[in-house]
Amino acid sequence: MTILRQFTAVAASLLIAVPAFASDSDHFKGQPSHTLEQAVANFSEYNNKLEKVLAGDLTPEAMNEVHQLTYTLENALQKLDDEIDALEETLEKVHKASEHADPGTVRSAGEQYLSKSRKLVN
Repeated sequence: MTILRQFTAVAASLLIAVPAFASDSDHFKGQPSHTLEQAVANFSEYNNKLEKVLAGDLTPEAMNEVHQLTYTLENALQKLDDEIDALEETLEKVHKASEHADPGTVRSAGEQYLSKSRKLVN
């Protein structure tokens, strides 16, 4: 093999291999879900996008799109999980306050619970 061919082969190999060495900071992170409202919106929007991609051929481009969509969905699910954990705690306050006949806590924690939980469902 001539030196020119060897050089060309090495250069081509590097063009293919370099993206594999990209740092995690270059990797797609998805849309953030900082609030419950944002998580619900992202969850709905990106589920619809995923549904459309899945309805077509799963070409390499479609697989890449699915890969990217899942990051936003994972972010939304994590926020939803955190918010549901907090809702469980608030509902437990309502439950215990009802057992102890504490109307003040039932009202305040109940209203807080309903305010958050209504953002999950319409």
